Amino acid sequence: MAGIAVIGAGMGALAAAARLAVAGHRVTVYERTETYGGAVRRFERDGFAFDTGPGLLPLPAVYRDLFVKTGKEPLEDRVELVQVDPAARHVFADGTEVSLPNASRAGVVAALDEALGAGAGQRWGDFLVRAREAWDRTRRPLLEEPLWPNWPVLAEREPYPAVPHKRLLRTRRAGTLAEIGAWELRDPRLAALLESHALAYGLDPGTAPASAAVLPYMEHAFGVWYVRGGLRELARAVYERCVARRVEFVFGTEVAGIVEKDGRVAGVEFAGGGTADAEYVVAGAAPGTPSGFDTGMVARGEGAVPPRRDMPSRLTVLLALRGGRPEGTAHRTVVHALDREAEWDGLFGTASGPAATAPTVTVLRPGDPSLVPDSAHEAVTLTATVPAGRTAGGSADAGQESAEALAERMITAAARAVPGLRDRLLWHAVRTPADIERETGAAGGAVPAPALASAGGRLLHPANSTRTEGLFTVGGWSHPGGGLPHAGMSGALVAGLVVEGPEFRGSQ
Repeated sequence: MAGIAVIGAGMGALAAAARLAVAGHRVTVYERTETYGGAVRRFERDGFAFDTGPGLLPLPAVYRDLFVKTGKEPLEDRVELVQVDPAARHVFADGTEVSLPNASRAGVVAALDEALGAGAGQRWGDFLVRAREAWDRTRRPLLEEPLWPNWPVLAEREPYPAVPHKRLLRTRRAGTLAEIGAWELRDPRLAALLESHALAYGLDPGTAPASAAVLPYMEHAFGVWYVRGGLRELARAVYERCVARRVEFVFGTEVAGIVEKDGRVAGVEFAGGGTADAEYVVAGAAPGTPSGFDTGMVARGEGAVPPRRDMPSRLTVLLALRGGRPEGTAHRTVVHALDREAEWDGLFGTASGPAATAPTVTVLRPGDPSLVPDSAHEAVTLTATVPAGRTAGGSADAGQESAEALAERMITAAARAVPGLRDRLLWHAVRTPADIERETGAAGGAVPAPALASAGGRLLHPANSTRTEGLFTVGGWSHPGGGLPHAGMSGALVAGLVVEGPEFRGSQ
């Protein structure tokens, strides 16, 4: 039985802590803030409650597995999972709307044909078949196995089987998500549907590799779920599982560095002074934490995947509305940007900040009675991808423009999906990248994306193992990357590496 120090109480770190405790280790979690969950937080005011991080759960099997493996208890005994149907409603720039059924290929094909015209559904369905092939080729090395030293194989090989496209005298295959939309889907609305999955993770569709097709495929194949009471309830359940397995938590304590002895970890040192012994250290802190301890830069040897530092952030607008949620309202609506090129330039190009037009906005309307004062009110959450960054004063903002000004444009965009929105608005609160930075430690409030194959490896994340024996990294900034399912998977991988050692070959 070894003493293990876990740095941070994000979802990946919690998942690792619970699994390691069940394996018989003494686990202590050191968290610099006063609570658990990382970015999975809650905002409450006047009887309203909102998730301020993720609002929906894809691939719930990851957390089902965690609860079974750490207590032989179904996840559903701790939280109430609700399948979201439709999976999403989309409002396109030209005003066209479509609602897509959850995890139903035939239903999605029919809905797209009806809304966008005959043949649209078939093109999307054929794309999903190809996306499944990319998923099958990358699922295990990207999600279920540690990132082995032969990772360049993933970087060099494009797993998406793009359709040959004749252009002038040349035959080409789509190499980016945007090219899939233009050459294979051949409808700007279908392209926007595809690209919205990349934008939601802060990825540039114009440069994201074709392998990013796995992002919409995951949602299509495994569905989208909501946790009654909000995703904060999932964080609470995982935290309570850790406590039940005798994981010790020390909140308000920032780790400033690693104590090494003879090339192996021997403990952690704290920003306020002092150290704690540990035979293993699992670091869940984001690169660029305020203390200067940068787990992302822990050397992993020559040729290792470098830490990612180019991820955008999110702006979240919380709306308290008078009037109840109408029957039949979609839980999630994606309101697509009116000016696609301007949005991309503001996020990923040469522009100094988000576009002056409304960005792509995701509107979440849970219809959960526990989130509102009574049935005569509604809680709505708006999110948009924005640049991460810092002002001269050192705090993150939403670029060089006012977060409130961008929030106003997001509300205007959301009004395309929520009739009478401004007349119903009681108040709104804005959550900026500065809030994300404060809660997670990620510089500029950056939010990590899932790992993706090809693209020369630039969308991979550093391996969980490091060159320092006994030191591992976990969470969204390590393999297999960001997102709730990936965080849970990183916890499983790290626990396997600690318990089984270098011979660990991944989850079964």
